Amino acid sequence: MPKLSPDVPHIHPDCQITDSTFGAYVEIGQGSRVAHSTFQDYAYCDRLSDIANTTVGKFANIAAMTRIGPTDHPMGNASLHHFLYRSSYYWEDATDDPAFFAHRQSRRATLGPDCWIGHGAIIRPEVTVGAGAVVAAGAVVTKDVAPYMIVAGVPATPLRERFTRNVADRMLALAWWDWPHDRLRASLDDFRRLPAEAFLEKYGG
Repeated sequence: MPKLSPDVPHIHPDCQITDSTFGAYVEIGQGSRVAHSTFQDYAYCDRLSDIANTTVGKFANIAAMTRIGPTDHPMGNASLHHFLYRSSYYWEDATDDPAFFAHRQSRRATLGPDCWIGHGAIIRPEVTVGAGAVVAAGAVVTKDVAPYMIVAGVPATPLRERFTRNVADRMLALAWWDWPHDRLRASLDDFRRLPAEAFLEKYGG
């Protein structure tokens, strides 16, 4: 039997899951926290990932100890502190601030299909990481990342493209991440052995 299921996500111990949905063959690493997020088919995160207000695309690869969609504090107010919006924690007669939390949840991060988020990277709210892009370990991503681009640093800047623009465009057009499960299995040997351009030649991209 495969370790992952099309019906139930594989959630390792000690995770905190809040208001989130999971597609087929999804895995959530030990001790991760996932809030107000969607994991599409085949996406996974490794241990101790902290992911909030994020749409995680198909086949996204998220390494350990990453922070995606980190929430902000109210920088324009007199104080940054929790007591402004988690007020019920401090006073019996005070309520929390629903508008603040709704605004947080509206500022979504988006990870494209088959991207790779390296160990310890941070992806800021309202940032989109394109299909097939690579975010290096420890990078802090504050701006959108183009498909098939490799970025690194603080703040993250482009290093180089994974493929030529022609190959990247053909890969986007092929969109193999939308193939059915059986077709992926039938093509597994080619995924393993063929370089990207040869794979495109065989599969019509």
